Amino acid sequence: MTGTTATRPVRSPVQRGHRVRRTRRVVIALLALLVVAAVATLTLGRLGIPLSELPAALLTGSTGKTAFVLERLRGPRLLAAAGVGAALGLAGALFQTVTRNPLGSPDMVGLAAGAGAGVALCTLFAPAVPAPIGAVAGGAIALAVVWIATGRGFSSPGRVLVAGIAVTAMAAAVTQYAVSVVLRDQGSQLAAYLVGSLNSTGVTDVIVIALTLALVVPAAALLRHRIAVLELGDDVADGLGAASGRTRTAAIVVSLVAASGAVAVAGPISFVALTAPPIARMLVGRGGANLAVSAIAGALIVVLADLAVQQVGVLSGLPVGVLTAAVGGGYLGVLLVSRLRRGRL
Repeated sequence: MTGTTATRPVRSPVQRGHRVRRTRRVVIALLALLVVAAVATLTLGRLGIPLSELPAALLTGSTGKTAFVLERLRGPRLLAAAGVGAALGLAGALFQTVTRNPLGSPDMVGLAAGAGAGVALCTLFAPAVPAPIGAVAGGAIALAVVWIATGRGFSSPGRVLVAGIAVTAMAAAVTQYAVSVVLRDQGSQLAAYLVGSLNSTGVTDVIVIALTLALVVPAAALLRHRIAVLELGDDVADGLGAASGRTRTAAIVVSLVAASGAVAVAGPISFVALTAPPIARMLVGRGGANLAVSAIAGALIVVLADLAVQQVGVLSGLPVGVLTAAVGGGYLGVLLVSRLRRGRL
């Protein structure tokens, strides 16, 4: 993570224009898929709103059962799912880009587990403390421990993986203690939350994740050009005035806030922050556009996963984090085997 440089051909105006058009098409396609998934979430199932009534319900308001489903049940859950996914996708893209490490996501460095432990401890010892505060504090502590354990850096995939496993295990011990101590009803809710669940989300959660995105999206937009330069190497970035150290620190702080806000709302939904950035890189390559595409991809992943646990019989009732962990764990296994074969772990 120090003075490495990367040789990359300078794109001509024609190539840059082609990339902009490709990025625009990808964004439109992903947003269209997100809209389809959102409509399916609102209309499918026993409590679904009839498709013919949905436009009027959204545009002019509704009453009775339709209003209850739209305003109290599926509407807030859908918005929370999209917001949480976007925050996780953005957090993962920032972290992986500035550390140049495909394993350097909030999941793998223990940040999400630490944030969950922070919320659990607040529930147990300081219920008056808002969940986002506990999440940020717990995530920051976990991140600091991994940073120190890896030699004050996140560039070594092997070190990050080992340190992240250790921090996650310690955070899991803390959360299990909290679950075992709190009252039975509260403990069952906390246990579901700690695997990543949208089952109890409401308007307050939508407000929390909306405020989180209102903070991190402009911050990421301000950083995107510096981050793109940072990919050329620290020496080049410093020579171009990008201030690699400050840029990296700022990006990691934004990633921390984004991931912690998501955890405060839905618990540590695993592997979204790990898998959304590679999808974005595959579709649009690296650079500032990768951040926006990764956020949209993250939103789509969580909305689709939540739709599956609501509508697919064998998955019905499961916390959404169980499904993302099952799918994301397979991706992680493939990634680890690939890097081991290339001797890059």
